[in-house]
Formats: sequence, structure tokens, C-alpha cells
Amino acid sequence: MTIAAPVDGPLAGVRVLDLSRVLAGPYCAMILADLGAEIIKVERPDGGDITRAWGPPWAGGEATYYMSTNRGKRSITVDFRDPEGIAVTRRLAATCDVVIENFIPGGADRLGLGFDALRADNPKLVYCSISGYPHDSPEAALAGFDFAIQAEGGIMSVTGAGDGPPMKVGVAIADLTSGMFATNGILAALYAVRGGAEGQRVQVSLLDAQLAWLANRGTEASIAGITPERLGNAHPSIVPYETFPTTSAHIVVAVGTDGQFRAFCDVIGLTELGTDARFATNPSRVEHRGVLVPLLADATRSWAADELLAALAERDVPSGPVRTITEAIANAPYALQPHQHPTAGTIHTLRSPIAFNGDHLTSPLHPPLLGEHTREILLEAGFSEAEADAAQAGPCGSAS
Repeated sequence: MTIAAPVDGPLAGVRVLDLSRVLAGPYCAMILADLGAEIIKVERPDGGDITRAWGPPWAGGEATYYMSTNRGKRSITVDFRDPEGIAVTRRLAATCDVVIENFIPGGADRLGLGFDALRADNPKLVYCSISGYPHDSPEAALAGFDFAIQAEGGIMSVTGAGDGPPMKVGVAIADLTSGMFATNGILAALYAVRGGAEGQRVQVSLLDAQLAWLANRGTEASIAGITPERLGNAHPSIVPYETFPTTSAHIVVAVGTDGQFRAFCDVIGLTELGTDARFATNPSRVEHRGVLVPLLADATRSWAADELLAALAERDVPSGPVRTITEAIANAPYALQPHQHPTAGTIHTLRSPIAFNGDHLTSPLHPPLLGEHTREILLEAGFSEAEADAAQAGPCGSAS
């Protein structure tokens, strides 16, 4: 039998039925897998999760996009258009502690896979719904997509150069943060259920998640009444806190105190700026950033990046190189988790950032092929050999 997750994870013994697709839900389920939960990924027979087709790039015929959020799972194919497929899914849900879904709002209920229907068979079920818009908003019934949510949720208005167009974040950050919030909600609900509570419904929307992580840019609007603007790589409340040019590459300087600012000025040969009344304190530097930053940039431009970073490190000035993703991964080989994949050979995903007693628990199970574990899962769930064979040939037909 395939081992579905590290047996020593804190969620060992927790069984999750992942009915979600694309990114937010699968990402949530992958986090739970890394924590030790067993994840059953339910996919349609005709193509499965749509991210399987989101390439290039590909590896062994699989899209690397799909691989990014589906390690640690086993795949079963189920046709939700067939009543027998719905019956199989309900039977599986009755054996699980958690169900994750991101159907179009109302879709799960129409299929007979909503919270109330599944809780009738499993009173302690934790049921997580991920939607585009909040359930209590006028847009609740609408489908939501990361790019649109980034636009509607305000983050694009503060991303990009001040004199350029609004810009999305370089990854689907609304989806990813929704998955993180959903994970938190599921863990809290499991804690409540283990404490004696009845089944819990967790609801997370991409828009709520997007708004929640606006952080200080959000409170500029909600508390100070200011409409935040794009500042490129600069910080709205701290100066200097942005990228600076060198002879070889851009670097980041992230000054957080007046002492660090004076040290920065000493290193680049502008000691007099550290005592200039216009720049002596952070509020005054913010006020005069238009004068200060060009002076600093003119000085850093004559340095080689490595030499300047070394000099800043000696004076404890927060700074760092601007790397490509390839460079970042090469610089952190310890962050790679190997998997033996049936068609792609040895592949690597990026490990879980959560360490327990120094150990980054990350599921070694490869991102599954479509329907790879259909029969195995059905037999484990109590289906007879005949039922498993019939299901595999019908609504649960494996496409692998």
C-alpha cells in the first residue's frame, strides 16, 4: 500500500477528501498532507484537475503547475455527472474527517455533496468551502479568479512603479493566501471537534483573504483615510527601504532605524547625510525621500553588488541581493524535497516552511497521476473487490 503521508506528522490519522481543483483548495490540502494528513484527491475522469493541462513547462507528461500543489495526495477519478459517482463520493466522505471543496457557489449542494448532506452521514465532519467572494456579500454566487480578485481587492493598485500601470503579484497570491487561511480554519475546526463540538463548516473567500493581507496598506485606508498609491519597490512608511543600483545588479537595502541609516551613509561615503536635519529621523526621511533616494542611488551605483553587500553586512545594515527564482533555489538546496515520480523520474518540490523540532515535515509522496490510486482507495474505504472493479469501470473509471 502507498504511504500517503509521513507517519509522524501531527495530523497523522486525519483523513481528508479533497474535492477542490486549481490552486487555493489543492494548496490547502497539500499543507495538510505535509502536516501528516492522508489526502484523497477526487478528480473527474476526463482530464482531472484543470491545472494538469496548464503547461508548458511539463515533466513526464505532467504540468509542473499541477505538481506545485499536489504532492502528498492520492488520486481517484469520479464522474459527478453520474449518480453512482455521487454515491461513491458520499461514501468516501463518510470515512473522512475533512472535506475541502471549491465548486461554484451552490454547486456542491446541487450535487448532494454540500455540508448538510455530508454531515448527515458524518456528524463530526469538518467541511471547508473556498469561494471567490464572501458568502455574506452581494457577489456571493459569482465565481472568483485570482487575477480578478487581485484587481478588485486593491493589491494591484499598490503593485508596480508609481508612473506605470497597476500590476498583479508574480504568483497567484489571492489563491495561495486563501489556501493558508483555509488551512488555519480547518485546524481550528478539527481542534473544536476533537474537543466535543459537532461538525464545523469553514468558509474562506479569495476576496476576504486578499483584503485581510493588505496589512498596513489596508489600514492606511481604513484608519488613516488615505488611498495608498504605487511606490514601486519603495516603502510607504520607511526610507530608505527599496532597491538600489550597483555596477552589476540591483540590491535591496531595508533600513529600519536611524542608526542603520547613518551606518548606510558611512559605508557609501555620504556620512554627512546621516546628520542632515532633513534625513536625521525616519519621518523626515519619508518627507524628503524625493531628495534623499537619488543621492543614495548615485553613491551605490559605483559599487559592485557583492562588495557593497559585504560592507553593509559588516555594519549590520539589512540588505540582500535580488535573485532570480532559479538563483534563489540554487542558493537554498536544503529547501528541495525529492520525489520519485512514475513518469518524470526524480523531481523536486519546495519543502514545507514549517519545522517541528528542527524537522521540516514534507510529504515524500509524488503528485499523483490521474486516477492512480482509484482501486486502492475504494478497497481501503470498505468497497468490495466487485464494487471497486465496477466503480473503476464506471463513474470512478481510472484514466491513468
